[in-house]
Amino acid sequence: MGSAGLARLHGLFAAYKPPGLKWKHLRDIVELQLLKGLNAGKPPAPEQRVRFLLAPVEGREEKELTLTATSVPTLTDHLLVRGPAFTSLKIGVGHRLDAQASGVLVLGVGHGRSLLTDMYNAHLTKDYTVRGLLGKATDDFCEDGRLVEKTTYDHVTREKLDRILALIQGSHQKALVLYSNVDLQTQEAYEMAVTGLIRPTTKSPMLIAGIRCLHFAPPEFLLEVQCMHETQKQLRRLVHEIGLELKTTAVCSQVRRTRDGFFTLDDALLRTQWDLHSIQDAIQAAAPRVAAELQKSLRPRLGTQQLPGSGQHRDSEGPSSALKGQAGGAVGG
Repeated sequence: MGSAGLARLHGLFAAYKPPGLKWKHLRDIVELQLLKGLNAGKPPAPEQRVRFLLAPVEGREEKELTLTATSVPTLTDHLLVRGPAFTSLKIGVGHRLDAQASGVLVLGVGHGRSLLTDMYNAHLTKDYTVRGLLGKATDDFCEDGRLVEKTTYDHVTREKLDRILALIQGSHQKALVLYSNVDLQTQEAYEMAVTGLIRPTTKSPMLIAGIRCLHFAPPEFLLEVQCMHETQKQLRRLVHEIGLELKTTAVCSQVRRTRDGFFTLDDALLRTQWDLHSIQDAIQAAAPRVAAELQKSLRPRLGTQQLPGSGQHRDSEGPSSALKGQAGGAVGG
């Protein structure tokens, strides 16, 4: 089981991180469970070696000893002598989630860690559901943070919220084109835009490819955000600044990642599935899709060129100041 089981552990898989659990602890739990599974196999029968041992001579009344060839087991490979066969595994973590956030967390085992680098270089988008609560502000933008202010929100409507979200999306989409260095006058660029392959060529501020309201029942509202290069704190701050644009305040009560690149909630293993066989099956099932998606995302870009002014200094806040000059405020991370 040991060596054969380890051979099937090279690749990527997704786990579901519950809120309140740090990503480091999740990785440690997965490593412990994998080592437990690899070391749980029945050990092979010990090798036999011939040793000459003293034994009484048969058929004689005198107590006479002689050397007799005897087959005895070799104990050098015994578990109690050498210890467990596997004591550590190389497990990498992709786009991280902070302790309060939950959702899809991609991990790489063995050679799969290099695929995590490929995922990072592909600048893939990620989907989140972000829950907000109108009427108060806190020091860390979280619902359980230190209360800073309380406000009324009776004037907030779904139409006003949708208008703010549209402004945010429009501003970020313009920035996405800027950071992608794509010449929009080419056919290749058009095809990339249709297939959603227009992405930044380098690290950039948080970029929002899409944002919409899924549910609105004041004081609560639920957003779906498709973005890249984000942190969960930036998403919480986004909720806070949306509240300011609505002439009220808002805090974030939940951040949940529903997709990371080509891994979705359906691919994420629950805590009860963080065992050797489930992870092996998940890696094997995802391998063809991982190879195909990375090849498509990392293929050389045709018809791209440096845009005029794209090498100039950019505002460090980038498109996160989504509504500057459009609605008189600032939204983003």
